[in-house]
Amino acid sequence: MFLNRIKKELPLHLIILPGLALVVLFSYLPMAGIVIAFQDFVPAKGLFGAQKWVGGENFAYVTNMPGFYTILRNTIYIAFGKMLIGLLVPIAFAIMINEVKGKAFKRSVQTIIYLPHFLSWVILSGILIDILSPSSGIVNSIIKAFGFQPIYFLGDNSTFPLTMIFSDVWKEFGFGTVIYLATISTIDPQIYEASSIDGAGKWRQIWHVTLPGMRMIIVLVALLSLGNILNAGFDQIFNLYGPAVYESGDVIDTFVYRLGLLDAQFGPATAVGLLKSVVSTLFIGGAYYAAYRFANYRVF
Repeated sequence: MFLNRIKKELPLHLIILPGLALVVLFSYLPMAGIVIAFQDFVPAKGLFGAQKWVGGENFAYVTNMPGFYTILRNTIYIAFGKMLIGLLVPIAFAIMINEVKGKAFKRSVQTIIYLPHFLSWVILSGILIDILSPSSGIVNSIIKAFGFQPIYFLGDNSTFPLTMIFSDVWKEFGFGTVIYLATISTIDPQIYEASSIDGAGKWRQIWHVTLPGMRMIIVLVALLSLGNILNAGFDQIFNLYGPAVYESGDVIDTFVYRLGLLDAQFGPATAVGLLKSVVSTLFIGGAYYAAYRFANYRVF
């Protein structure tokens, strides 16, 4: 029986073999570099050469660096803002699009809001820098036309984190909208008809039918996004920030980049990355457990 099952499932295992090989090559083999976090690493000696073992000194050095906890705060603030607003906006937009009757208009809107998801931050950062420019950007031109002072979206510590949050939501909410629209489409239309007969208007139908029908997927997406609590978005911030906004925009990933690649402090940089990975792993494990308990979601 076991051999028959293996023979039956063999094509499926062969299909995933190339993907599995890539995961091992790019995700598991590089984990050997974790040892750098415990060494006074000298690249010329090689990864497994006669490196000086320093134990936890790199971790102590990093946590005692000036500004480390500010960087940690920035990371959590920006990442949590993206998670929260990035959860609410697609839900609201999916509900609004679902109420639109014109199929052509609905499809056009879905395509337009979904398009930024496929563009890299290298492209979008150039667009945002032009749009948000304090001197010639279209946004500040409109602000000045109403008699207000221009806003330095990308050069002011008070506005930079919010700019990162809302620009990321603008880029990704179209993808989330598609997920929630697919969920709404699974709700039985007879429930809407029954609620309409009982006198429920559109708002009551949304509150008592649509949102409860989306509850499981909302809980699932919210729980699984907890694993990104320390991922504020390196690509986005690296392409948009500068020294003027390090105080509010510097996050763990950009800090590791400067510490490791620019300052060549490989041990401390690896220590920060390892701390981030451990915390993220704990959150991901907790999120999957919570998703199983509250949303009945399981991988296997």
